[in-house]
Amino acid sequence: MLSLFAVSPDCLASPHCPTAPQPSRHRFALLTFSACLLFVLQPCATATLHAEPVQRPNVVFILADDLGWSDTTLFGTTQFYKTPNIERLAQRGMTFTRAYASSPLCSPTRSAILTGLSPARTGITTPNCHLPQVVLQASAATTGPANKMATTPKSVSRLDTKYHTLAEMFRDHGYATGHFGKWHLGAEPYSPLEHGFDVDVPHWHGPGPAGSYVAPWKFPDFDPNTPNEHLEDRMADEAVAFLESHREEPFFLNYWMFSVHAPFDAKRKLIEQYRQRVDPSDPQRCPTYAAMIESMDDAVGTLLDTLDRLQIADNTIIVFASDNGGNMYNIVKGTPPTSNAPLRGGKATMYEGGVRGPAIVVQPGVVEAGTRSDAVIQSSDFYPTLLDMLSIDAQPGQTFDGISIVPALQGKPLHRDAIFTYFPHSPPVPEWLPPAVSVHQDDWKLIRIFHGGKAGKHRYKLFHLSEDVGEQHDVSAKYPQRVERMDALIEAFLVDTQAVRPQPNSKFDPALYRPELEGVGRIQRGAAKSKRARPTAPPVAGWLPGGTCTLSLHQGTLQVISTGADPYLSYQLPEAFPQQAYALRFTMRSDSKGDGQVFWHEQDVRPAYFRDRSVRFDPIHDGEDHEYTIEFSPAHPVQGIRIDPARGGGKIRISNIRLMTASGDLVHRFKP
Repeated sequence: MLSLFAVSPDCLASPHCPTAPQPSRHRFALLTFSACLLFVLQPCATATLHAEPVQRPNVVFILADDLGWSDTTLFGTTQFYKTPNIERLAQRGMTFTRAYASSPLCSPTRSAILTGLSPARTGITTPNCHLPQVVLQASAATTGPANKMATTPKSVSRLDTKYHTLAEMFRDHGYATGHFGKWHLGAEPYSPLEHGFDVDVPHWHGPGPAGSYVAPWKFPDFDPNTPNEHLEDRMADEAVAFLESHREEPFFLNYWMFSVHAPFDAKRKLIEQYRQRVDPSDPQRCPTYAAMIESMDDAVGTLLDTLDRLQIADNTIIVFASDNGGNMYNIVKGTPPTSNAPLRGGKATMYEGGVRGPAIVVQPGVVEAGTRSDAVIQSSDFYPTLLDMLSIDAQPGQTFDGISIVPALQGKPLHRDAIFTYFPHSPPVPEWLPPAVSVHQDDWKLIRIFHGGKAGKHRYKLFHLSEDVGEQHDVSAKYPQRVERMDALIEAFLVDTQAVRPQPNSKFDPALYRPELEGVGRIQRGAAKSKRARPTAPPVAGWLPGGTCTLSLHQGTLQVISTGADPYLSYQLPEAFPQQAYALRFTMRSDSKGDGQVFWHEQDVRPAYFRDRSVRFDPIHDGEDHEYTIEFSPAHPVQGIRIDPARGGGKIRISNIRLMTASGDLVHRFKP
C-alpha cells in the first residue's frame, strides 16, 4: 500500500509517536533555591524563580551513500557536479577536509555511527546484512582459495540489539526518533524499530533502492505518490513530515539517503542537461551520476528549507557525512560512475578514495559558520561527539572507539593518537588489496596486508599523505622504524578490539599466486535496467488508476483490472471539505482477494496518502455486489480520496460512490 511506514511498539504508547496524541510541549519548571547572605543586617532569604528551560537541540544526521570526496563542490575537485545546498550547509558550520568512514563499505560504517565502535569490535566488516543468514559472532577461517595467501573471516550479518545505539540514547533522553532511508543492518528483529527508532520509512533492509530511483520501484508497502516520482524526493518529503510533526519537541532525524548508491538511474531531464556538459577528458563524465548527485543535493536543500520555515534551524545540530568513498567499479553506459581523483581508489578499497569523504557539522551559535578543519575524524566519533555537544553522559560502562571532536568544532587542536580502518576482505574491484588494516597517524598512513609477505609475514605500504595524497609512492622501505612504530599501534588496536583476523591460508599454493593481478579489478555493469517510463494513465471519471491496475468505465461502473497485489485509484475533490467525521459509501463487486483500504488526503499535509490517514475494510470477493461504508475522522480539511479495493489480481467493479457526513448528509457524489 502507498506510504506505509513501520512504527515501533514502544512508540504507540509514547508522546513522540506520530500516531499518538501530541501533548503540549510548553513546560515550565519551578526552580527554588535558598541562599544565606552574610551581610550586616541582611537576613537569610529564599528566592523562587520561574523559568522555561531551554530545549535541548534537535539533531539531524544526513548520511549520503557512496558519496566520494570529490563528488561535491566543497573541495574544488569537480567541474561537473553541482551541490549548492551542500555548499549552503557548509556555510552554516564546519567542513572537515580529512573525514574518514570507518570502512570502505557501507554496513560497517553504519554500525560505527550507531554504536561509536569500530567494525573490528562489532564484527560487521562487510555489507552482508541483507542476506538471509543471521550471524552475530564473527569467526576466523583457516583455509581459502589456493591463490590467496590469507583467509577471510566470516563477518557478522546483523547489528546486535545488545548495543545501546545512538537512537536509543536519544529516545532515553526524551527525543522523538525517526529513521528515513537506507538501513542495511538487518531486517526485523534487527531493524531500526529494534534499535531505538520510533518510526522507520520505508522499513527496507536491502543494500540500496528496491529496483530503481524513478518510480515504479519495488518496495513492499511503499508506493509512489505520482508516476515517475523520484525516490530521494519522496524520502525528503517523508522526513519533512516528521520534522513538522515534532517541531515542538526535541527530535533526532536520521536521514540515511539512498543516493547515490546503485542502481544508476535518475530524472531524464537532469540526465539530458548533464549530457550536454560532458567533457570527454574529465574522469567525472557520467551524466546519470551527476543527475543523481543533484537529486541528492536537492534533498539536503529540502531539509534546510524546512528547518528554516519551521524556525527551528537555530536550535538544530546537523551532521552530514558519507558511508564510504565513491563508486569506481561499476560501468554506466561506458564510463565509471565517478572519479575520486586526486585520491587513489574508491569504494571497497583501502586507499584514500575508499574511505575519505565529505563531512560537515553545524550547530548555530556554537560551531563557527563557514569554517574548515584539517583534523582527522572518523565515523565512530559522531556518537561520543553528540553526547558531548548535548552534555549527556554515556551509559555506565559504555565505551567508544571514537572520540569527541568538540575541541575541533571549537577551533582548538584535536589530540588523538591515530585512527584505524579494519577491512579483512578483498573484493575484486580496481585498486583492491588483500585483507588489510590501516592506521592514520598525523600525515602518515600505514597499511598492513595480512600474511602477504614472505613466509607468511605481513606486508606493508606506507604513504606520506601531506606530500602524496594520491598514494603513488610506497615509502615503507625508506622508513622501517616508522613502519614498526605504526604497526605496533595496529597490533594494539587489534588486541583491544578483539578483532577476528585473517589467518595464513593452509591451502595456499605459490604456483597459483599471481601478484601482478593485485589491484586489477573486474568492472561491473551498474546501470539500472533499461525500462520505459510507465505512461501516466488518464483519469477515468476523475479517478486516477495506480499500482497494479488499469481502469475503465462501462455503463456507469468503474471497472478495475488488477494484475498484482496493489491496485488503487485516487480522486482529487473539487474543493477541500471541512474537517468533520465522514463516511465513504460505495458498491463493489470483486473476484480478487485480500483486504481493502481507504485513504484520505488532508489539506496541506504530506505525503498525500499515508498509512496514518487510512482505514482498512474486509471486502467480500465472491463476484456479487456488496455495499460498503468506511467511516473516518480527518484532522484537517479533506481534498482527496483513495480506494485500495483488494490485494490481488482479478476484476473489480465499483459504483455509486458518495461521500457523506456522519449524520448521513451527502457531501459529494462521485461521477458517474
